[in-house]
Amino acid sequence: MGIHYDYKSTKSAKLMEKQAKREKKLAEKRAKRLAKDGSKKDENNKKALDVSKPITLDFLTNPNKE
Repeated sequence: MGIHYDYKSTKSAKLMEKQAKREKKLAEKRAKRLAKDGSKKDENNKKALDVSKPITLDFLTNPNKE
């Protein structure tokens, strides 16, 4: 019978631990997603061409282009 008294007294502590664990997992997922998206955004910016410059044959065939 002692287990019933113990359950009520520790219920709030267990709920707080579960909530903290859930928030920790969400924060880790969010950080991972932001790191992943940040690298993709940087790659897209590097590959974009400048619209003000004309595209020449030398630009297309130059192996040392940036």
